[in-house]
Amino acid sequence: MPKRIMQGTVVSDKADKTVTVLVERRIMHPVYKKIITKSKKFAAHDAENRFKQGDQVRIRECPPISKSKSFEVIYEDAAAN
Repeated sequence: MPKRIMQGTVVSDKADKTVTVLVERRIMHPVYKKIITKSKKFAAHDAENRFKQGDQVRIRECPPISKSKSFEVIYEDAAAN
């Protein structure tokens, strides 16, 4: 089964080895047919504390690291942004 890869913005880097990433997606409302933006925050593993608030990053699904962390930052793709 393929792992989900999403792109978002780091909104918090206060925790050690963890960043909070806000992922926004655009969907069409099923009744009103209007494009709306939905967003969700994910905790992602950042072992080197490399990313700071405001950085654009890509995160990938992984086995659970803690109760709330099931994503990891992809370094090679995110470093280019």
